[in-house]
Amino acid sequence: MNSVHTPFLAVKELAKRLDESDRDYDHLLAEAADRRFVLLGEATHGTREFYRMRAAITRRLIAEQDIDAVAVEGDWPDVWRVNRFVQGDGSDDAESALGDFARFPLWMWRNQEVLNFIIWLRSHNDALPASRRIGVYGLDLYSLYRSADAVIRYFEQTDPEQAEIARQSYAVLDHVRDPQAYGFEAAFGLRPSGRAGAVAQLVRLRNDASDHISRTGLAAMDERFFAERNAAVVVNAEAYYRGMFGQRTNTWNLRDSHMLDTLLALSGYRMRRGGTGRVVVWAHNSHLGDARATESHRRGEWNLGQLLRERVGRQALLVGFTTYTGYVSAASQWDGDVEHKWVRPAMSDSYEYLFHSSRMDRFFLPLAGEAAEPLREVMLERAIGVIYLPQSERVSHYFAASLADQFDAVFHVDETAALEPLDVPAHWHERERAGSVV
Repeated sequence: MNSVHTPFLAVKELAKRLDESDRDYDHLLAEAADRRFVLLGEATHGTREFYRMRAAITRRLIAEQDIDAVAVEGDWPDVWRVNRFVQGDGSDDAESALGDFARFPLWMWRNQEVLNFIIWLRSHNDALPASRRIGVYGLDLYSLYRSADAVIRYFEQTDPEQAEIARQSYAVLDHVRDPQAYGFEAAFGLRPSGRAGAVAQLVRLRNDASDHISRTGLAAMDERFFAERNAAVVVNAEAYYRGMFGQRTNTWNLRDSHMLDTLLALSGYRMRRGGTGRVVVWAHNSHLGDARATESHRRGEWNLGQLLRERVGRQALLVGFTTYTGYVSAASQWDGDVEHKWVRPAMSDSYEYLFHSSRMDRFFLPLAGEAAEPLREVMLERAIGVIYLPQSERVSHYFAASLADQFDAVFHVDETAALEPLDVPAHWHERERAGSVV
């Protein structure tokens, strides 16, 4: 019989205290050794420690376990510019390589921790042959028009006749050049849907890919893959923006299904170009923890973590990151300026409060085996995205979850600091006073 009867005792028995050295990640690397996908989450999009720890873990996975690629919760064409930089292509320096992250929230990828990581990765790759260099890629689908333009540019360089066909395929999308305006008009029949043309363009690219690759080298293979995935983005982004105004379409599900498709395509492509196909993913906990273990499942929602577990089983390792209090970079409204916000101490019926009560400060918590059974208990868990609203914290930022079903392991940092943006507004340094509500 299991001697641990409560979640508190389970944490005390299982948690491995961190001492802020690379040894902190030994237990995680042992868990990751035979996994094809290592998913590293974050409870907020604006916590310095989460980004710093993910970077440190990823460096070790690259150096010690032949991880082949890093995939992030960013748009495919934006992250491709970063990929070119870390692979040693183009004329960008590290900061200019982040220049295509031009829409809200800028700080999510234009920040000091990401900058430091891509500088390290470029240096690491410089010592490797081109076929073994680690890539960085985006999983998201918001780039409807940028991806369509990228497909056309690709064909302008390789096949002008196909470029004209691509322009015609995407012509229905092109009247407004605003994805939400397009989605509204297409959903309500104010303009034709661009889906048929987008799908036809993707099919043409895929049907021609094998012959094209057989006649070209590694660099051309990369550009072809970039174009094909941009064409897939157009198909799924068109459905996403149209679905925003539909009555039954769950756009969250469309988005995370696209992330799964992109991740699996990326892994397969990296193997075809001579790598291992093993990928580290950086995204929010809400995308990477198994949705079946959360209240979102009752709303009919799934996510990348669930879909990947269903597809590849134990080949996926799901790791969450949590905090009790501290500071965060976040906005107060969509498209608002980034602010340096104080994070309220976690609610008393939450996993974060449970972790705080252990008085262990920073720790790694494996969630497999009989000793972790009490951590299947349903409790609250906090999620802060790019917006933080402390005045409505319970409604805006908490959900019910069974932690040990949601993740394979969790890192907890009791008090955290705000992620430092590269584009810092003057007021960002003016911290909210602890305990204040704005």
